[in-house]
Amino acid sequence: MSRIGDIARGVLRRLPEGLSYRVARPAALTFHGVERTTDDARVQTNHHEAEVFYEIAKSLKQNFDVLPLKMLGHVLNEPRRYARAVFLMSDDGYANTLTLAGDILRQLGLPWALFVSTHHIETRERNPMFLARLFFAFAPDGRYPVPHFEKPIVLSRARDAVTEAALAHLKALPQNEACEAVRAMLKHVASDVDALIARFRSEMFLTWDDVLALYRRGVEIGAHAHVHWAMHARQSRQFLREQAERPRKLIADHIGECRFFAYPFGNVGDVSGEAWRAVRDAGYEYAFTTLSGSLETNMNPFLLPRYTIGPRETDLARVVPLLRAGNPRVRRFQRSLAK
Repeated sequence: MSRIGDIARGVLRRLPEGLSYRVARPAALTFHGVERTTDDARVQTNHHEAEVFYEIAKSLKQNFDVLPLKMLGHVLNEPRRYARAVFLMSDDGYANTLTLAGDILRQLGLPWALFVSTHHIETRERNPMFLARLFFAFAPDGRYPVPHFEKPIVLSRARDAVTEAALAHLKALPQNEACEAVRAMLKHVASDVDALIARFRSEMFLTWDDVLALYRRGVEIGAHAHVHWAMHARQSRQFLREQAERPRKLIADHIGECRFFAYPFGNVGDVSGEAWRAVRDAGYEYAFTTLSGSLETNMNPFLLPRYTIGPRETDLARVVPLLRAGNPRVRRFQRSLAK
């Protein structure tokens, strides 16, 4: 989470709740996994603790109209009528969305949608960014030459800044180069990598049977690309088309129709103009980024904003209604990709 984001959240929490209600507009919200406890923040970056997530979900139930995603078209047509509406979504497809998140949301009677990265459902191969984080967290101090990095990565006791800069560079690489880099990183923790992967069971993915079980509970299933990797301008046209087309077909084969898409990472620099057009051409009706904003009429339906719920963000009643302040940035982003 960025420093700017931290500051914005703090300011929003101090505003009177009544003011928030008067300016409210519908919004899409997302989370990833839910674990009973998390014991290493360096690598378990995608998971809410269950007790906190329960409070988040309860706050949404008390303060908003949580709607099923099939209502999205109606809400976009009349956002003022649905000013207190929110859509709740989970990305990636972690196994704990069945065993924890799903149970909590069912207990509270809240509809939600799950966006799965189908390669990881098919193979249960871990998220490549998680695998990279294992290297940065557990490799011994030293200098490590890594393919597609101009200089060796230098790890020492204070490695947080190095980690985040290197991960940003990794994410900006074409997917095939990023895979080569991650494989090289893992060689430096080779003696421990299997044990480390087993230790962080939160990073396990659902099976297709699990996804089907959630669908039968009423959970909308959408696509989160095939491989969990950014769809930015450095990716090939073939890669972008596969990221869009293949998950829709796999979800249709295993579950049923697939109308919705969410971009991996999904922020500025993670999505190209060619990417959203590939999603449109693959037959989806709507797609979501992770730019914060509210849902409005006449937005590009394939570049809709979503707000990522912070790891301990239980007081959403003041924050969510003010997300519309981010819409000028969302519209600038959409215009930049329309060229």
